[in-house]
Parts: sequence; structure tokens; C-alpha cells
Amino acid sequence: MADDEEKDSLADEWGAALAESEGEDGEVDEDVAAQWAAMIDENDSQDGENSGGERVLNQDEIDSLLGFDLDEQSLTDTSGIRAIINSAMVSYERLPMLEIVFDRMVRLLTNSLRTFTSDNVEVSLDNISTMRFGDYLNSIPLPAMISVFKAVEWDNNALLTVDSNLIYSIVDVLLGGRGAPAVRVEGRPYTSIETNIMKQLIQIILEDAEIAFEPLSAVKFDLERLETNPRFATIARQADAAILIRLSIDMEDRGGRIEVLLPYATLEPIRELLLQGFMGEKFGRDNIWESHLANEIYNTSIPLEVVLDELMLPLERVMSLKVGDTVILNSGPDDPVLLRCGGIPLVKGSMGRTGSNIAVRVAGGISKLPSVNWDETAGAEAMAEAV
Repeated sequence: MADDEEKDSLADEWGAALAESEGEDGEVDEDVAAQWAAMIDENDSQDGENSGGERVLNQDEIDSLLGFDLDEQSLTDTSGIRAIINSAMVSYERLPMLEIVFDRMVRLLTNSLRTFTSDNVEVSLDNISTMRFGDYLNSIPLPAMISVFKAVEWDNNALLTVDSNLIYSIVDVLLGGRGAPAVRVEGRPYTSIETNIMKQLIQIILEDAEIAFEPLSAVKFDLERLETNPRFATIARQADAAILIRLSIDMEDRGGRIEVLLPYATLEPIRELLLQGFMGEKFGRDNIWESHLANEIYNTSIPLEVVLDELMLPLERVMSLKVGDTVILNSGPDDPVLLRCGGIPLVKGSMGRTGSNIAVRVAGGISKLPSVNWDETAGAEAMAEAV
């Protein structure tokens, strides 16, 4: 009933407006016609909302739902359908030792590049992220130089990408440039001089990477080839997960970026080692704590026993022992004795006297220590063998 009343009132308003706008020739004014159209559209939208019609999403809401927002923050914290797809990928945070390895590589590479360029070079670790191999190939900014190297002990390959800014900066520094910004020529292939210089740079980076991985797992990185087209640098399937490490190199207003891509298949042989979460700069080893612990162990007091002889007696004889009984040992004053700690034999020696005290002179060590789980029988046998 309410809807019918609203329609009747609206029809009356249209009729009044029509009567006022009619001229002598009966034509309707164009302004009034526009007002009618606006009133009709407004009424239709109100009817759609009242009838429970679905709301149409705009483009921003659709991008947010799919998780394809191109903002810088969303590149790391994805949401929506894209987050569900990427949830199947292993996060690099499950390999905490990898970050320690590349932190050490940054320090090594800083010193190596300063020696290589004779310039003030600063190397920093930008970030470590996980992405699919195909997505990385599509994101490489061209022109760039992509090196394919092999981890011999792991029997798999990886990529090292040097962008054009760093290439021109290194060439400019080594050939005595004046420090002016490098002019990049699009579409020009790299010359043989630039390629040879980059081979030397990449070899230095791989050698420092070997040293960085050495405390964890000894590995040899061999440079196989250099590519400028990402299609020729395919070493894994497009959907395979990989870890991307970005390193920034700054040389006084010049520099560029180095990217190392390690597929998870390459790191699989040392996956158990990378899962360890040690603290410290040298893979969990703290020199100060080691020195303190060693000093405390060396200063620890331990009981030292001198065994003259061991006998096997019946239990009845032992239970019948009384004060004043004599137990005869099967060893003489010149027979060697055994020194042990906690039931473990250490050394053998001979009995003697120093002043009013009985002393033992160490005569030699025991070539083979018996098991830690000692009993009386094993102790007697070990003493007999030592003697």
C-alpha cells in the first residue's frame, strides 16, 4: 500500500510539472524532461535497494578480492585468492640458517669488491623472499646478465643475475671513469670487455658464497654460462618454488643490484642443516662462551681412585667379614696400579712414598678404554689387561 501511495504522489508531481511546462504549442521544455529522467533513475535505484538487489563491485574491490593489488606493501603481504594459491609454497622463514649464511656472504663480498674495484663499496642484504621460478623469469628487468652456475656437491643449478646499472658501474670504475651516471643504450648487446669483467665479478661472488656455506656444508659453485635472455636460463619448472636473495651494491652514487635465485630442489640436500636455528655469527658458535665453558670444565674437581687390586669373593664370605679380618690382595709392592675416575680407567702407575704420604708415579696411559658402563667384573678384567 505504501508503494502505491508513493507512485500516485510521484505521478501527481509529474502531471503538475507537465502542466506548467506546456507552452502555447503544447511542447514540453527540455529542462523539465531532464528532471523527469533524473527522478525516474533515482526512483529505480531506491526500488533496487529496497528489493535487496546485489551491489556491483568496483575494480579496486575486485583487485583486493583476488589479491592482485600492485602496491609495494601488498607484494609481501598478499591476500585473497592469491594468498590461497601461494600458501602451498614453502616460506623461507622455515630455513633460518639461510639468512645467517647470506649475512656472512655480505661481509665477505664487501671486502672482496673493495679489493676488486679499489673503491669504497657497500654491500647490503635487501630481502629474502619466496616466489615461483616462472614469476622470477618474467620479472627480470632487461637488459641484464644472467649467470647459470652449478652446485657440484648438491648436483643442481641456480641463477645469479646482475642488473645493467651494476654492470655499467663496475665497467666505469675499472676503466677509470669519471663517476658520471652511466648511459644505458637499449637493445645493445654487451661487449666482450663487459662480459669478461662480469665473469670476473661473478666468479668473486661465487667464491665468497662457497666460503659462506663452508661451515654449514662444503660446496663448489661452478659458473656454466652467461645469458642475456631469461628464456635460455631455465633451470627449473615454471611452477617450482625458489628463494630469491637480493643484494644491493653501492659505490658512491653508483651501483646496482645482484639477485641470487636458489630453487628448493637445489637446497634439498642441506635442508636439514638449514632448518637449524643457531644464534651467533659463526653458526651458533660463541667464542666467549666456549672459552668460559672450557675454563670451568678444566677447573672442575673430580675424584681420582687408585685401585691396588680387585678380588672376586663369595657373598657368604663378604657377609661374614668382621672387624680384624684380613683380606689378602694378589698384588705386590712393585706391581702396577690403576688410576680411574668414575669407574673409567685413565692411566696406570707404580706405588711409592713421598715423605709420610703414599704416592703413585704415572707410568703410562691405557691404549684402549673399556666401556663407560662398568661393573666389578669388567673393572677387574680391564685392570688385568692394563697390567
